[in-house]
Amino acid sequence: MKLHAEKGSGNYIQSVTREAVLIGGMRYETSVIVNADRIISGWLPRPIAELQLDDFQAALDLDPEVILFGTGMTHRFAGNRLMTAIMSRGVGFEVMATPAACRTYNVLMAEDRRVVAALLVGE
Repeated sequence: MKLHAEKGSGNYIQSVTREAVLIGGMRYETSVIVNADRIISGWLPRPIAELQLDDFQAALDLDPEVILFGTGMTHRFAGNRLMTAIMSRGVGFEVMATPAACRTYNVLMAEDRRVVAALLVGE
C-alpha cells in the first residue's frame, strides 16, 4: 500500500506491506522504530502478550509526544500495564495495525508533531 501526506523533510513512510516498510527509499523487512530524524532497524520486542516498558525504551528515548504502535497487518491489543506505564511518562500511546500506524505517522509528521512509530513488520 502506497502512502501519501509528505510535507517537508524527515523520515516519511512511503509504503507498507506484510513483508516490508519503505522509509526514505530504504526497505525495512524487520520491525522498526522511526521518527523524523532517526530510524532504528532490527527492533526485537517481545511477543505482544508479553510486551514490557523496556521494549519501547528506544522509542521513549526519542522524546515523543506520542508513540504509534503498529501491531502487524491486523490490530492486536497491548496490555493495560504497558499502556499505563508509557502514558504515565506523559507520552501518548496508540495501538493500531501497522498500515494505519504508518498513515497516522505521516499525518502527524506533516503537522510537525513529535511522533514515533514502533512498527511490527512481517506479522
